Amino acid sequence: MYRTLFRLVFRRMDPEQAHHLAFRWIRLAARVPVLRTFAAAALAPRFEELRTEAFGLRMHGPFGLAAGFDKNAVGIDGLAMAGFDHVEIGTVTGEPQSGNPKRRLFRLVPDRALINRMGFNNEGSAAVAERLAARTARGPVFRTTVGVNIGKTKVVPESEAVADYVLSTERLARHADYLVVNVSSPNTPGLRSLQAVDQLRPLLTAVREAADRTVTRRRVPLLVKIAPDLADEDVDAVADLAVELGLDGIIATNTTIARESLGLASDPDLTAETGGLSGAPLKERSLEVLSRLYARVGDRITLVGVGGVEDAEDAWQRILAGATLVQGYSAFIYRGPFWSREIHQGLAARLARSPYATLAEAVGAATRSTGGPENRKKADA
Repeated sequence: MYRTLFRLVFRRMDPEQAHHLAFRWIRLAARVPVLRTFAAAALAPRFEELRTEAFGLRMHGPFGLAAGFDKNAVGIDGLAMAGFDHVEIGTVTGEPQSGNPKRRLFRLVPDRALINRMGFNNEGSAAVAERLAARTARGPVFRTTVGVNIGKTKVVPESEAVADYVLSTERLARHADYLVVNVSSPNTPGLRSLQAVDQLRPLLTAVREAADRTVTRRRVPLLVKIAPDLADEDVDAVADLAVELGLDGIIATNTTIARESLGLASDPDLTAETGGLSGAPLKERSLEVLSRLYARVGDRITLVGVGGVEDAEDAWQRILAGATLVQGYSAFIYRGPFWSREIHQGLAARLARSPYATLAEAVGAATRSTGGPENRKKADA
């Protein structure tokens, strides 16, 4: 049914307009008590065996929605109703910004992919903090883990980037179940240069200190999100830095600026659009980065696998490669509202067929037992 709706309605619309329309429907459904009860029952079945703990937080399962869908924290309850075990909002910047000029979001339907150059369009950290505080005050309709993804304001020069991230941290850390430093979007000039260890170290140190200074009653977990386009030695350097600084997690990966090596089938004029590409073509490289990170950090750092996750098998391979949590986004556009349910059902079925009693046992177990990520599928079989 959704695929018919997508083909007849959404596919004919501008992708950004279609996103706003679909998201509005999700938010409206979450405001109607009877409707949201039935929707949650249909979309968000719970499987006890999938319960997950990551950086001290307990979740119904490992599967969450990546940053970018809900930039301003306007629909957390609706997304929890749709079955996501955690919702990462943002990217939020220190100051409000409109983002890049439209048109800035493109569907690559034959490739089940998206290209975006949104440019961190959001209402700014002050407005988002106020909205998160109001949600807490009135009581969440659905309890879910909320991650807050922060980035650099476009007009802020690189020399002042640390202060910009600290400003957002001071405003948002108290409202975040976990905090993510995004240094990997290709759509803010100069942002990816912050992934270099000599720049990343003082940035993460300052954000950690700001979070601890702002929130004294608990330790807010801190993660960093990296690009799939990093060279392998740079992936290793970020992994070593994360261990050195006592970081809580690494999210692998953001969108890619690569095109030629991905075997894209869409119109060349469309694939040539600038911006970050997400979806199915990112699957292989994202999994490679995740596996490399796990080989480097083992169980010392929580890993979050994202990039090209379309179905339960993709999510399961991320778990076998060492990811405690898995995120998706682009496939939500193509698969529709039952996508999360399908992921959970598939993961429960795979866990039942595996030698592991829980997902926690599965995380990295195949890698450790077989001596390398290349043998994940053999272990799964």
